[in-house]
Amino acid sequence: MIIKIPFRGLDRTEGAENAPEKILDALKEIWLSEDGKKPYFDAEEIKVYPSNIDKSLASIESESERFLKKAREKGDRAIFLGGDHSVSYATVKAFLKQNPGGGLVIFDSHADLMPTLPSPVHEDWLRSLIEQKILDPNRLRIVGLQNIDEEERKFADLHKIKTISAKQIFADGAHEICDSLMETARAWPSLYVSVDIDVVDPAHAPAVAYPEPGGLSSRELLYFIQRLILLKNFKAADIVEIIPKKDINGITTKLGAKILSELM
Repeated sequence: MIIKIPFRGLDRTEGAENAPEKILDALKEIWLSEDGKKPYFDAEEIKVYPSNIDKSLASIESESERFLKKAREKGDRAIFLGGDHSVSYATVKAFLKQNPGGGLVIFDSHADLMPTLPSPVHEDWLRSLIEQKILDPNRLRIVGLQNIDEEERKFADLHKIKTISAKQIFADGAHEICDSLMETARAWPSLYVSVDIDVVDPAHAPAVAYPEPGGLSSRELLYFIQRLILLKNFKAADIVEIIPKKDINGITTKLGAKILSELM
């Protein structure tokens, strides 16, 4: 089940609200996934309120609960298309309500652990979930990390949050890192995967708010995704932070569509 969330928070991510439709348009050019599955194109949409972050997040949370339940009843996965990464505050919150003790694997160049603001945004949504004791930091892995603020590092160390840097993936190899990640995630009752497209090197995905040279290749990210979806406890995912107006020849939205086709 595909659910569109056309929402963006801060000005730096302006345009991310247009990504869900652009990704679905690009999906039409993918005839089969790499496992030979035919993508489907029907998508639901969650109503958001562009001028009101709190009202939008409340709507995203309540509607996500409904769609997660519907997906579970159909034996399907729920795949959310953002929007900036703040939408994950609401979708993960809804997921953990229905899947107590579930775990979260995030692909992101950034930690999103900045000191919290009155309303969660793309820079602090993850810290908000931890501080509110919604997410157990022991059931969290941040993969592909490149650029972390000193304050974020202190918070991560305090809460013993395990991160896997892009440098570590390059040094140890994606296969070995993924083996360890799979072993960890398999032990969780359920799994949610969040994909911030800026985890990919901007040579492969330029249409992002915060490009970080030296990121994963698109093939490396697809390798992780293709293995994680084999886990029986994999229930939901999101793809966020694509800003179509910044794209070059549509390559970032095409990558988003490629990831979507593999998640189905």
